[in-house]
Amino acid sequence: MSSPTLTDKVAKMIRQDILLGNLEPGRKLVVAELKDHYDVGASPIREALVQLSWKKFVQLEPQKGCWVAKISQQELNDLFESLRVVGRVLLEKAIQSGDESWELNILTSYHKLSRINLHSDSPDMEEWEERHNQFQLSLLEGSNSHIMYNFYRDVCNQLERYRHLWLNKVKAGEEQYHDLDKHEAIMKAVLARDLIKASELIEQHLEHTANMLAKYIKE
Repeated sequence: MSSPTLTDKVAKMIRQDILLGNLEPGRKLVVAELKDHYDVGASPIREALVQLSWKKFVQLEPQKGCWVAKISQQELNDLFESLRVVGRVLLEKAIQSGDESWELNILTSYHKLSRINLHSDSPDMEEWEERHNQFQLSLLEGSNSHIMYNFYRDVCNQLERYRHLWLNKVKAGEEQYHDLDKHEAIMKAVLARDLIKASELIEQHLEHTANMLAKYIKE
């Protein structure tokens, strides 16, 4: 059995190639080809593919093989519906029980997000995505509902493949997405413990993002 460190390294490389579009949705993953491409043995490749199947990045079928997970409008809708339903419950719990540390984490996450200059000639969109994700999660961390919160994070991770379809286009200059004012409004509503306003703003943000990502799905 290969070392966990090597397996993790290979899994990260395959995952990155999936996100960058080098391994497109639906492509069959052949161990022999991946061995040559990543210059590693068969064992870490197989173990990495199993890891990625757990995270829904690849699909394994016994006796048939392995493919990069496909994307679809139906799955995208399902993922966003999951965020809406679970996120609404988590937000209510966070607003009810979130403490000063939770509030400070929201402020810090928003500040880090606002420091990315999206108006420059070459904005760091990958860093924006990372900080945007951390900001979204910070809003819900005060819920003290660990199982539900971890499920929410898993859904966010599954959406990462869809977000990178858009992100790769942004790099080509086709579209930019910078809505910092709305993120600030969400932050202020949550810190004011205004559940109704915060829920409405987050719902609008999710709907906008879902519509934006849907434009890049080719089924």
